[in-house]
Amino acid sequence: MEHTLRWQKSTFSDGGNGNTCVELASTPTTLHLRESDDPTTVLTTTRTPLTHLLHVIRTGSL
Repeated sequence: MEHTLRWQKSTFSDGGNGNTCVELASTPTTLHLRESDDPTTVLTTTRTPLTHLLHVIRTGSL
């Protein structure tokens, strides 16, 4: 089954022209991340590795 990606902008976007933020879209099995100023480059991952990366960044253990 094909899913149409519905992109959501980060709440931390600058609010100006809206082109300097991270956008997220998800399907039942994957997460997709892109920058608004370069929407053709998309990082695709699953929840587990992204959760681990965010934990490492937040705790400063990177």
